[in-house]
Amino acid sequence: MDIAHTSAVERIARVLAGQRLSANAEGQTESAAGAVDAAWKDYRDDAVAVLHTLRAPSEAMAAAGDVAIWERMVLAAIKEARPAGIVM
Repeated sequence: MDIAHTSAVERIARVLAGQRLSANAEGQTESAAGAVDAAWKDYRDDAVAVLHTLRAPSEAMAAAGDVAIWERMVLAAIKEARPAGIVM
């Protein structure tokens, strides 16, 4: 299994930025890589919201694996996204 070298929040935010900016999706930019690099941080809050939604797996997801491990992994991704110094 591959392991990503960027945080889940960054990857989700980049997808959201690409969706809005790229002509391959809903945007206007034909080559959006540079625009995504510049804008993905603007989508961090949306990415964190996606992760909060994913904390609870669907029935199909729960049937496929360990729910407790899933929850710990998603919570770790949320914690990784918090700026340093913020305690919740």
